[in-house]
Parts: sequence; C-alpha cells; structure tokens
Amino acid sequence: MSDKIYDVAIVGAGPAGLSAALYAGRSRMSTLLIEKKQDGGQVSITDLIENYPGCIDGETGPMLISRMSNQAKKFGTVRVKDTIVSVNLDSKIKTLQGEKEAYQAKSVIFALGAYPRQVGCPGEKELIGKGVSYCATCDAALFEDMEVFVIGGGDSAVEEALYLTKFARKVTIVHRRNELRAVKSLQEKAFSNCKIHFMWDSVLESLEGDGILEKAVFKNVKTGDIKVFDAPEEDGTFGVFVFIGVIPETKMLKGLVDMENDYIITDETMATKIPGVFAAGDCCKKSLRQIVTAAADGAIAATEALHYVENNFKEDATC
Repeated sequence: MSDKIYDVAIVGAGPAGLSAALYAGRSRMSTLLIEKKQDGGQVSITDLIENYPGCIDGETGPMLISRMSNQAKKFGTVRVKDTIVSVNLDSKIKTLQGEKEAYQAKSVIFALGAYPRQVGCPGEKELIGKGVSYCATCDAALFEDMEVFVIGGGDSAVEEALYLTKFARKVTIVHRRNELRAVKSLQEKAFSNCKIHFMWDSVLESLEGDGILEKAVFKNVKTGDIKVFDAPEEDGTFGVFVFIGVIPETKMLKGLVDMENDYIITDETMATKIPGVFAAGDCCKKSLRQIVTAAADGAIAATEALHYVENNFKEDATC
C-alpha cells in the first residue's frame, strides 16, 4: 500500500471523472485518478460529437477526451492504470484496493460509468459509431431523412424510436416478441406515428459494411425466415439503434451505497450516504446520460469533496 494519502481519489476517467479531476486539481487538492482501460469510456468510441457545447467541427470522441485528459494533467492530477477490485469506505481514510496496489484518500468520487447492453451479433462491435448507435440523442441527426432500425421493445426503445422520427424518414422497431413491453401510453404514440413501422418476432442476426453500415440481416424467431436489408443506393448507409438495456459498472459498491436498478443514488451534491464518498456520471440514477451532464456531475462532486475535506481534515496552518 502506498503511504500517500490523497485529498481525493477518482475512479473512472470518462467525462465525469476527468471533469472531477480538473476541478479538484484547480482547487489545489492532491488528486488521484484511477482508470482500468482507456480514458473516455463510451465517448472514446464515438465518431462524431455535435451536442457538447463548444465542440469543434468534426469533433470525435477521442479528440474531446484527449483535450479533457490533458487539461486534468495540467493541474497536477496523478494518473494510475489499475482495476479496483474492493473498497473500504468505513474509515475516515478510504482505501481502494487495486489489482496492482492499494490507494488511500480522504474522499472518493466514483465515476464508474455504464455501458449499453449489446446484441452480440457479428459485425456489431466493428460498426459501432459507423451506423450502429446506442444513443438517439447523440446520433439521430446523423441519419437525417434516412431509414433506421430500433432494436428493443421496452420504454427506452419506444421513446428513442419516437425521438428518431424527428430526423429519419422511416423508423422500424425490431422486437423479438409480437407485442411491445413499453407502457401503454408510449405504445399508443408509437402506433399512431406514421413514420414508425414494426418487425415482430424478429432479432438482429448480423451486420455488414466496409467501414460503414451497409447491410443488416434479421431472423424471425418463430418461422426462421431471414430478411436482408441493404442500404438504399441514394443514402449509402442507414442506422441501427440498440436499446436493450444499460449496465452500470457498480458491482463493487453493492451493499455499500444506496442503489436503484444498480444505479447509485446521490443527492444534489452528488454525495452518497457514506460521508466523503461521491458518485458522478452515468453510474448514477439520473434522467439524462450525456457528456455534458457527466461533466457537470464531476464538477459538482469535486467541489463538494473539497468542502468535505476542508471541514473534516483541519490541519495546522503553516507560514
């Protein structure tokens, strides 16, 4: 275990974690940022960002995250690449046990993120950001006057399908059952929208494309019939939006903090029920999961962590 005790340890280097690191560093807190993979989370695989305030033309996820990472580094954030496997949050000094080492801090911000549940069919992973999306709010405008398919039949799938009708010329909901699972009010809106069509009892079998989505193969689960959709020549591509669930990365905190459907519950200051422990970004229970809301969460969490440390770790003044 390192002898160093940081003012704040941040777990996760997506937009929420990087924003928290920036605010903590600028406040002259000793800041540790721990990330197990590459910076950015879901943003790192986003080809085009148009809805983050101040983003530049042609902004990609990696471009934005690179600037965020450099900004956090500029203000003294200490970086560690490690996977946290367990935590001890009961003591005044919190301990995070990683695969490589244990880390100590006076406060902790969990910016663990969440990831969309994937269909798991051939071609899906390769075409993420190239026709395959998990966020209509992020990518709907990229498919202006094109055809799109929505995979799923729950509330989220139908809500996103309705949103997509503002942009796409045709939206087809693909559902493995013969009726939707969404609440009746959403179903009524979907059935009455002339742009929305349905492919019942069907699943997505595979996706194909040379650098961009060009073909989708669907299978009827009752008859076994195969339906192939090729991108219209005039469009060159189409969209497949997957809404079959989102999985927050909160397993390590189960039983320690309050959760709802595995999302961490915080108050308006991003504080959990444990003093000195905060959460930010997509791992939290919230109504909108976007880069801008994650960054805001991180800023709030870092500011509140500063207040917590100042109020609970009073040190002798030095001249």
